[in-house]
Amino acid sequence: MQRTDVKIGDTFRCDGKRWKVTDIGTRTVIATPILQDWIGGPPYAQAEMVFDENDLAVCEKIQTTEDEGPTK
Repeated sequence: MQRTDVKIGDTFRCDGKRWKVTDIGTRTVIATPILQDWIGGPPYAQAEMVFDENDLAVCEKIQTTEDEGPTK
């Protein structure tokens, strides 16, 4: 996955966890883990994590549809 593959609000899977994109930088993606089926924010109850291009190389975007939620 690359930084340009996601936008704020998208979800992706990395290191066995689901993450929600909260911000996108020039070379990074900032995301918060989805620990439950819902996530509030901002502000978020969980700490955000910065993913650089090396981290994103092993992540996979979760495809979603507006009505169905995550499909992968």
